[in-house]
Amino acid sequence: MKPQDTSRTVSKSLHQRILSDIEGRILSGEWPPGHRVPFEYELTAAYGCSRMTVNKALTQLAKAGLIERRRKAGSVVTRPRSQSAVLQIHDIRTEVQELGLPYRFELTRRRKRKCNADDRERLGLRDAASVLELACRHFAGSDPFCLEERIINLSAVPEAEHEAFKDDAPGAWLVKRVPWSTAEHTIRAMGADEEIAKALAVAKGTACLVIERRTWSGEEPITLARLTYEGGSYALTARFTPNRN
Repeated sequence: MKPQDTSRTVSKSLHQRILSDIEGRILSGEWPPGHRVPFEYELTAAYGCSRMTVNKALTQLAKAGLIERRRKAGSVVTRPRSQSAVLQIHDIRTEVQELGLPYRFELTRRRKRKCNADDRERLGLRDAASVLELACRHFAGSDPFCLEERIINLSAVPEAEHEAFKDDAPGAWLVKRVPWSTAEHTIRAMGADEEIAKALAVAKGTACLVIERRTWSGEEPITLARLTYEGGSYALTARFTPNRN
């Protein structure tokens, strides 16, 4: 196994590199269910690290439900038994701080407008609904880490209309103030277009991980967010639960 490219300037520990590489291969489908994960000694040689570091990463992957560790037989990618992943809504500030890097964000777009056909279809808004459209760049150290694009349903969160988002980015602000009951995630890969490439300071066409998230409070839609990460610097962990019906 060859380690994935780590030319991105956001530094990672060896443990984080191994974890990100294996997660990326599993979540992208490169390593399908049943695929044998390289043995500990193979990963130790590939990454030039201690066996303890490899064991720590594999243990974390097993706890996340992405691999199954079998005594004497190594580890294999698990076959999820549920169609949906149970995903937490993570705070981007925390994600950056866990890398050991300073965090900051900047709001690059903010405007109130009437919802359009796309908003109505994707978030289930009424024709006359107003939304707040936002874009925000999150930084890890001096480097762009994530581009957050979001619309907020002002019928559900009217106080957002006059919020300046100086202390908290839009996503973190919403989590603190608006209780949500349901969330839906769509995860996909895409090549960076010109706008995204500029926002993330990467070359056009660079592989990116895109998480689209919709949340509701009861039956009322709250927000639709699109979080775009440069693919080489981010990995998503999903915990799967078995269907016991």
